[in-house]
Amino acid sequence: MALEETPAAGRPAPHSPVEDKAEVLARVVAAIDAGDMDSGRDVLRSDYPFAPVAKSGRSYTDRQSLRLFYRDGFLDRYSGTRLVHPGALRLLSVLIPEDFPAHPNWLMSETHFAFWELFPTIDHLVPVARGGVDDDSNWVCTSMLRNSAKAHWTVEELGWSLHPPGKHTDWDGLTGWFVRHMQQHPELRAHAYLARWFRASVDVRRQLI
Repeated sequence: MALEETPAAGRPAPHSPVEDKAEVLARVVAAIDAGDMDSGRDVLRSDYPFAPVAKSGRSYTDRQSLRLFYRDGFLDRYSGTRLVHPGALRLLSVLIPEDFPAHPNWLMSETHFAFWELFPTIDHLVPVARGGVDDDSNWVCTSMLRNSAKAHWTVEELGWSLHPPGKHTDWDGLTGWFVRHMQQHPELRAHAYLARWFRASVDVRRQLI
């Protein structure tokens, strides 16, 4: 997050959306203190209106997700951090469970933090609840952690910036390793989660590489 300029004479920096909104509430409070509740309401309605946010549960197929991850080069578009293929993360937890644990219900005390920091997800750049479309023109790759933090906010409201996509030829999220290891150890395909991501990875790699 970029540092804001220091406001002059106690006034908020004009480009700071968080401080600007706090100033709106300061004006509302000033109107209330002056005994003018109606003016306070008018300020709130015009400069900081209530906008209800609807919950919207969405799910995507493994292949849809992988195509997006490949498009963005397994890069977190909000932080620039390299991310890791979901199957590769889970495979590591199967191979070295004591040092890289993964709880089936995401219990934080029993799951390595890499599953939040490095697990790629699809996020809507402009939240659907705020008018964004639900297609790949509005999808970006980000970590589970950043996805959760962003929620229904825009990048402008959070003070984040959008990083350019990476290239899967430079970083494939350890997909190549995951596929090779699964091919060399077919017994691992008895693990439903690994088998699912293996099949999706083989298909998507065949289409893209």
